[in-house]
Amino acid sequence: MNILSTVARRLLQLVGVMAGVAVVTFLLLRLAPGDPARLLAGDRASAETIAAIRHQYGLDLPLWQQFFVYIENLLGGDIGRSLRFQQPVADLIQRFMWPTLFLTGYVVCLAVPVTMVLAIASARRPGGLADQAIRLLGTVGLAVPVFWLGIMLSRLFGVTLGWFPVSGYGNGFADHLHHLFLPALSTAIWVVPVLTQSLRAALIDRAGADFVTAARAQGAGEREIFWKTVLPNAVLPTLNLLGVMVAFLIGGAIIVETVYAVPGLGSLMIGALLGRDYYVVQGLTLVFAFATVLVTLAVDLLTALIDPRVRL
Repeated sequence: MNILSTVARRLLQLVGVMAGVAVVTFLLLRLAPGDPARLLAGDRASAETIAAIRHQYGLDLPLWQQFFVYIENLLGGDIGRSLRFQQPVADLIQRFMWPTLFLTGYVVCLAVPVTMVLAIASARRPGGLADQAIRLLGTVGLAVPVFWLGIMLSRLFGVTLGWFPVSGYGNGFADHLHHLFLPALSTAIWVVPVLTQSLRAALIDRAGADFVTAARAQGAGEREIFWKTVLPNAVLPTLNLLGVMVAFLIGGAIIVETVYAVPGLGSLMIGALLGRDYYVVQGLTLVFAFATVLVTLAVDLLTALIDPRVRL
């Protein structure tokens, strides 16, 4: 199966995923308790004001009719208008997505080099002192909650030492790096152990493969075998895992963005959930689902480029 057929198949899957996400999100939000019109109008609003708001946003229509209106608007490229911000949801997502994407890329840039170093050092001598120390540190990194680690890092390096800001996004590339270092570090400390264990296991497994034995029999040196044979074959499972984690980071930035007050999609989602902003929650959920499928597709294509033997 060639790459074009893979892209076509993934695009068909994307349509099904997006349709399912749209239906489930719509039903869950509409069936949840609470009235967004009352939240928008305030506790002292009259019944007439609340009724007018409900009519303005179509919330007084039957549930099935609201769903068809939503799908019709969605097919036309309109994902709704925020009840809270009084702006199109697409504009809000475009404004809030850049801090989240920057933070995700920052985490990957911090995590990948450290993962490579730790996994290689651990796989060189399985069961050795370095391997045991790295696995112990990995266990600790996985056990520490991200939100607690974020609070501790912000208190130490932000409040006590004053080295890094504890909130915001900054202005300009260098300022973004400065403001988002602690959020990225907090997340990378959780990501690195997962990737390290995956790459370590793959390196140990490939080191004993038949093609490695054949390369040794042909007189190849250990360094050449490792860098040209073992590592390229071992990196593929970890690459797929990294793709899944990147998709998770894009959609799961709520905790770290809340701790550090980063104005990204996670913070926007929290505000929308608390304010019962239906259209923002629906739009964000669709964006997260879309990003997950796209990242998975990109990883599949990259895997095929790295290893032509892979038949997608």
